Amino acid sequence: MASDTVQLPKKRPYRFNRYYVYLIVTIMALVIPFIRINGNHIFLLSFDKKQLHLMGIAFDMQELYMMPFLLMLLFLGIFAVTAIGGRAWCGWACPQTIFRVVYRDLIESTLLKLRRIKNKQKEPDYSKAENASKKVVGIILWSILSLVAAADFMWYFVPPEDFFAYLQDPTEHMFLIGIVLSIAAFLIYDVVKLKEDFCVYICPYSRVQSVLYDDNTLQAIYSTNRGGDIYNDKKEKIIFKAKDLPDSANECTTCESCVTVCPTHIDIRKGLQLECINCLECVDACTTVMGKLGKESLVQWTSTNKIKNNIPTKVIRKSTIMYSVALLVIVGLLFVMGGKKEYMLLNVNKTTQLYKIKDDGVVSNNFLFLFQNTDSKRHKYNLEIIDHKDIYIKRFSPFNLSAGKLAKKVVILETSKRLVDNADKDTPIPVTIRAYAVDEPERIQVFRKAIFIYPRSDKLK
Repeated sequence: MASDTVQLPKKRPYRFNRYYVYLIVTIMALVIPFIRINGNHIFLLSFDKKQLHLMGIAFDMQELYMMPFLLMLLFLGIFAVTAIGGRAWCGWACPQTIFRVVYRDLIESTLLKLRRIKNKQKEPDYSKAENASKKVVGIILWSILSLVAAADFMWYFVPPEDFFAYLQDPTEHMFLIGIVLSIAAFLIYDVVKLKEDFCVYICPYSRVQSVLYDDNTLQAIYSTNRGGDIYNDKKEKIIFKAKDLPDSANECTTCESCVTVCPTHIDIRKGLQLECINCLECVDACTTVMGKLGKESLVQWTSTNKIKNNIPTKVIRKSTIMYSVALLVIVGLLFVMGGKKEYMLLNVNKTTQLYKIKDDGVVSNNFLFLFQNTDSKRHKYNLEIIDHKDIYIKRFSPFNLSAGKLAKKVVILETSKRLVDNADKDTPIPVTIRAYAVDEPERIQVFRKAIFIYPRSDKLK
């Protein structure tokens, strides 16, 4: 029998590939808050400064029209990944999964030897004093990492340069410290106590995934064609030992390796289940067992069409095309909206007084201008009227405004010309005002419409 065994080429376990992805994701999460372009962050949602930083461009609260597009990009991106590769996000990039792997596989299994990496369902016996003390050490180590993770999370809302400055005076920033400690406490409870129950019972994504799958979605699938049916149509287990398989040609050895290694405690041989996070631990386990027999794994990362119907998996199909088009449209809109970034914000409001008629027949209108410098440096601002030569700015002087600051100015527009001869009613006249930075007039300029109210003719002398 041994002479008939075929030696298959060894494949690197998916587990190691995931570890590399985890490392890349972790480094990116830690480094991104520190990267700045022209003084702005790559991504920052600052509630303190009321700004969104995106790819080195700072958008103020008035410009948060970008947020819906970012949210659509996030959700559609995850949906597209799910349609193509199943719950690849959950198994390969989700922070919850990464945290559990760090605690369970690195701290508990590798460092403290409390459990075996290949058996994720057997909990250590904490009644033993040695194991109990190791558990305390493990929780302490994870608590330190939880504080780092909590701080890293906050850096996307409070930039690191401000975060560390605030820590120098902790008594003045107890709210920030309280949030960090609360997040760290939740991570400790989540990873140590809640475990994969978070994925199974709390995370809504597991409930959404089933409607996104089709017969071409890549997922961890057990081949009943080769291994035989272990469960009946009612999901009741009918095969417990290999000798009970009705057909001797069935290849499943019922070793249960794919079961014991599953972090969410499911049996992949039962079929698709919402608890599956596509970590592919079961694929690695079955590959090892069947590889010793010179056979391919009975559990593979493939599609239903490929493993059940022997039809090639179609990556390019109607659903993936639709997702790709939608993502391209959203990315395009993001670039378009980003290109409309205004480095100065200006609100123009009419005062309660409609107009004033002076003794010499001059008509004036008062306006309240609210300026905000959304650039990263100080500028000097000026105003001009660009579409009505008979209306001029009577009261306004160019002024300097520091980065991020606001300034209110009362601006008076006047005219000495007879603009309208209407004895029935006052006449609103649209006026376009250009506000600009004197030092960079082409880059920093905004155009605003104002309504100049001209009185009816019987009020004029």
